[in-house]
Amino acid sequence: MNFDISKADAHTTIKVNIEKLDSQFAPELKSHIIMANKSGETNLIIDLASTKYCDSSGLSALLVANRLCRDGGGMLVVSSLQDPVMKLVTISQLHNVLNISPSIAEAEELIAAGDTEE
Repeated sequence: MNFDISKADAHTTIKVNIEKLDSQFAPELKSHIIMANKSGETNLIIDLASTKYCDSSGLSALLVANRLCRDGGGMLVVSSLQDPVMKLVTISQLHNVLNISPSIAEAEELIAAGDTEE
């Protein structure tokens, strides 16, 4: 499977199991994000530990997730970015827009902290 989806009490995690998040796979990721949003999920963690390459369509999927989570009063955290993907995010200046964490555990802490702030 290209994506593993797991639900916890406070969030849903989408683990991306592909090396290249490009125009071939980004639409599938977007559909998982939209389905999670339509089912009421407002806090998402997208785990990119296995992803070594991302193009503009992959970044677009992350921005869609960020907007849907924010509009629903929740939070998106992008986790475990490999260096090439982090460089693209930084060059695109999306590190100023997206919540990024080095690990799933820290992503869960960010979401828990966000829930207590409201």
